[in-house]
Amino acid sequence: MEKFISIKEAIKKGKGNIAIRGWVYRERKMKDKAFVVLRDSSEIIQCVVKEEHVSKKEWEALQKILIESSMEIEGDIKEDKRAPTGYEIDVKKLNVVGYSEAYPITQELNEDLLLDRRHLWLRSRKMTAIMKIRSTVFGAVHEYYRGKGFYEFQSPVIIPGGAEEGPTLFEVNYFGKKAYLTQTWQLYAEPAMFALEKIYTMAPTFRAEKSKTSRHLTEFWMQEMEVAWIGLDELMDYAEELIKHIIKRVLENNQEELKILGRDPKKLEPTLKKKFPRITYDEALKLLKEKCKMNVPWGKDLRTLEEDKLMELYDVPLFVTHYPKEIMAFYKPRDPKNPKVAVCFDLLGPEGNHEIMGGSERDTSIEELTKTLKSKGEKIEDYSYYLDTRKYGSIPHAGFGMGTERVIKWITGVDNVKDTIAFPRTMNRFTP
Repeated sequence: MEKFISIKEAIKKGKGNIAIRGWVYRERKMKDKAFVVLRDSSEIIQCVVKEEHVSKKEWEALQKILIESSMEIEGDIKEDKRAPTGYEIDVKKLNVVGYSEAYPITQELNEDLLLDRRHLWLRSRKMTAIMKIRSTVFGAVHEYYRGKGFYEFQSPVIIPGGAEEGPTLFEVNYFGKKAYLTQTWQLYAEPAMFALEKIYTMAPTFRAEKSKTSRHLTEFWMQEMEVAWIGLDELMDYAEELIKHIIKRVLENNQEELKILGRDPKKLEPTLKKKFPRITYDEALKLLKEKCKMNVPWGKDLRTLEEDKLMELYDVPLFVTHYPKEIMAFYKPRDPKNPKVAVCFDLLGPEGNHEIMGGSERDTSIEELTKTLKSKGEKIEDYSYYLDTRKYGSIPHAGFGMGTERVIKWITGVDNVKDTIAFPRTMNRFTP
């Protein structure tokens, strides 16, 4: 056969003899001809096989193919408006590389069965499109930070103590000692920040949250950053720039994938064109009361319901700042102007996507950090290395964490965060 090219390259060529290879997406056999829709990682295309144009051996092999059989095909490509992607191949040669058994993925399968067969469901056009967008998002993150002079920094996955909530820690038996899977890189990033000043990571994160919502995973990829010498306003500038850069790259590179997913790209365009509003927690409560008829007691965290109502007022991500200190993580400092609140933010996504990012300035007071850790029942000795950073030339600094899967959920418009990662881990699932 000729040199193989991708289906997308074949369609771009548009005419002449070509050779492609891939898997059977659909097939329909008739008396003297067969229609085979072949797929590869780039696209799908309809192939017409006429008995008179192939050898007897090839025709007999074709009769045994089922969906997901792998094939090599050579033939003439031409434009045909009736074909699924507007082009059709008149097959001259074919080779069945691998036959498939009856494929266990059908339209009748429910979500649980599709998750049981995720290793096969990844081949679907929907999942392929999502994985391509996911790849663009990851690439855009690295591109953004490296373009801003950041260093990529990795931290341990096995740690002695937590950073968020004790009950959401995954415990690990570490040679007879109790250890945990990391909830965040932050406690190790801050020491590194004193050396490198501007750092970021993309790494798996683990939260043992007993939640079955459409936006929670027990293992997910967190994009985190830490910067020396900045405050909350500059931190939010970085956050806004990052989100805009991600959306820009997806709109540039993934229009076809958005179309496959039925996602209207126009819904993402305001994010590029508008500045993200910034309101305080107090202002959020006022908006909920006046615009949404919801009375939220001061000091209570915003739930999904309140965030949904609040975001009905916006078509771009919204910064909510200065949440009550008592409901925040230990490292978020009190605001000197109002000690009841912390110098922090959550970034809420539009279209019912809730919190996609959270960040804060970092508390530089050893006394305040120790007091808060004790109040949360933590062992101070587990954080001795972290507290040491405040003893030797402490400086103002800040950082944030972005739930990458939540951002992908918003971009793709899918209903559940489980569809934004190849093999999701939830409280009820750790296979396949």
